[in-house]
Amino acid sequence: MLRSQLLRKKAPEMDPLRIGTGWNIKDLSKPQIIIESTFGDSHPGSVHLDKLVYTTYKTIVKKGGKPAKYFVTDMCDGQAQGHDGMNYSLVSREYIANMIEIHVGSTPYDAGVFIVSCDKGVPAHLQAIARLDMPSVVVCGGVMKAGPNMLTLEQIGTYSAKYERKEITEEEFNYYKHNACPTCGACSFMGTASTMQVMVEALGMALPGTALIPATAEELTEVAERAGKQALNLIYKDLKPSDIMTKKAFENAIMVHAAIAGSTNTLLHLPAIAHELGIDIEPELFDKIHRNIPYILNIRPSGYYPAEYFWYAGGVPAVMEEIKDYLHLDVITVTGKTLGENLEYLKDIGYYDRCHKYLEKIGLDKRDIIKNKENPIRSQGAVAILKGNIAPEGAVVKHSAVDKKMMQVVLNARVFDCEEDALNAVLTKEIKPGDAVFIRYEGPKGSGMPEMFYTTEAIASDEQLVSTTALITDGRFSGATRGPAIGHVSPEASEGGPIALVEDGDLIKVDIPNRRLDLVGVNGEEKSVQEIKNILEERKKKWIKPKQKYTKGALGVYTKLAVSPMKGGYML
Repeated sequence: MLRSQLLRKKAPEMDPLRIGTGWNIKDLSKPQIIIESTFGDSHPGSVHLDKLVYTTYKTIVKKGGKPAKYFVTDMCDGQAQGHDGMNYSLVSREYIANMIEIHVGSTPYDAGVFIVSCDKGVPAHLQAIARLDMPSVVVCGGVMKAGPNMLTLEQIGTYSAKYERKEITEEEFNYYKHNACPTCGACSFMGTASTMQVMVEALGMALPGTALIPATAEELTEVAERAGKQALNLIYKDLKPSDIMTKKAFENAIMVHAAIAGSTNTLLHLPAIAHELGIDIEPELFDKIHRNIPYILNIRPSGYYPAEYFWYAGGVPAVMEEIKDYLHLDVITVTGKTLGENLEYLKDIGYYDRCHKYLEKIGLDKRDIIKNKENPIRSQGAVAILKGNIAPEGAVVKHSAVDKKMMQVVLNARVFDCEEDALNAVLTKEIKPGDAVFIRYEGPKGSGMPEMFYTTEAIASDEQLVSTTALITDGRFSGATRGPAIGHVSPEASEGGPIALVEDGDLIKVDIPNRRLDLVGVNGEEKSVQEIKNILEERKKKWIKPKQKYTKGALGVYTKLAVSPMKGGYML
C-alpha cells in the first residue's frame, strides 16, 4: 500500500483537510507527489522556478497523480557578500534540509520532485532526499546567460577591488554591475551552484543531460515535464535515493568534480549528503581521485568560457564520456537504468546533436569547451588536500588556480581574527609579497563558516600579490575563487586547532605537490620539527577559548552543533 494511503487510514482528519485545500474525492486515492522548490524572489537562481513547478504539476495531474507545491526559498550568497549575512550561508543548507524533512515527515507523500538551482539549495535538497529516502527526482534550474563580452558575476569581485584601488572609474564599475546578470538562472561560471547541479546528475539523481541547461531554454521546461512523469514511475519501481546514491555513485561524482575543476565547497556538501546515508566520504578520497582524473573543462573561473556553454558542449554526459574508463558505469540512476545505459541512450536519441547546434551558432567547437583526456588542461584534477602541523585534519586548496611559483614556498604569517581586518590590510597595501594572510575564527563553530570572497579577490586581482601571497583560513571560499587560497583548515581556531596558535612573523611552508601545510619557523628563523612542536604546545597552554559568538537563533544553534569543515560542516 502507498504510504499516503496507509497514513490516510490512520488519520481521519486527512481527507476533510485536503478537501478544504481544494482536492476532490478522487484526488484522495491518487499517488501523492510533493513538489519542493526554492522558488522565491530572492535571486536569479530561484525567481523562475515557479514556471518549472507549474509544468511538473500539470504533468503529474495529467498522468494520474496528485501533486502538492511546497517552497523553502533559499538565500543568495552573492547578495550576502560583504556583510554578516554571509554567516547564514552554510547554515541555511541545514535549515532548508530540515524544513523539507518537516514537510514530508508531517504529511504523507509517495514521491517527490525537487526543483532547485543554487549554492546551498541544491545540497540541502540532496541532504533531505537522502534523509527521507523517498522516491525522488531532482530538476536542476539551469544557468543564466552571460552578459556583454562574456561578462559574468564572478568578475565583479575583481572589478570591485580595482575600483577600490582607483584602477577603474565609477562609471566603468557600474557598467559591469548592471550587466553581469542578464537573465535568471544560476551564475554563469563553475562556482558552487553550477558545480552542485553537475553533482546532482553525476550522483544519478537528475535525468541524464539535464544539469546546467540555460534557464531560458525551452529544453528546461521539457525536463520539468519528464521529471513529473518519472516521479510516478519511481513509486512503482520502488527506487529510492539509497539505491542510487551509493559509495560508487559518490566516487563517480568526485571524478566528475575533478574533471570540471569544481568548487571547493563540494568538499563540504558531498560528505554532508553521504552522512545522511551512513556513508563516510573522507577528504583523502577527493585527493586520491583528483590525482588520477584529468582536468578537461575550459569554463570559468579556472577556464575561459562562461558556464552557459557547458551544456552546449554536451554537459555532464560529454564529460563522463571523456573519463568513461574510470567511472562505475554499473551504478543505478534515477531513470532506473545504469549510468552506462544512460550514456548509450543519449547517443541514440541525438542528444549531442541537439546540444552542439547551440555551439555552432556562436562559432565554437566542443573541444573549445571540453578537452579530451589525451590532451587535458591539466593531467590532474583541481583540488588537493593538505595536512601538517597547522591542519592535522586537513585543508583544501584548488591548485588549478594557483601560480606555479606558489606550489612550494615559505611565507611570512600575517594573522587576522576576522575577514574584515584582513581585507582592509590587503586593500591598503599592508600585505606584502611573501606574506601568508591568515583569517581564523571563521569556521563553522566560529561564525558559521562564511566565504572569504572579497579578500581572495583583492589578492587575486593585485599583480604584486597574486603569485607571491597565500590566504589560509578555517573559513571557506566562493566557488568563484581564484589564486592561492587554502581553506577549511581543521580543526578550526574556535576549537583550539593549531591555526589559532599561529603568530605574526611565523614561517609557513606551503608544499602542494607533497600535500603539506606546516609552521616551520618563528620570527623569521626556521626551527626543527621538535622545536616547532614544543612551541605550539607552549602556545596552546596560553590559548583561551573565545566565547561563542552567537548564542541564540539559527546561528546560535548551528555554531554549537556543527562538525568540522573537513567532515562537511553539518549539524550533529
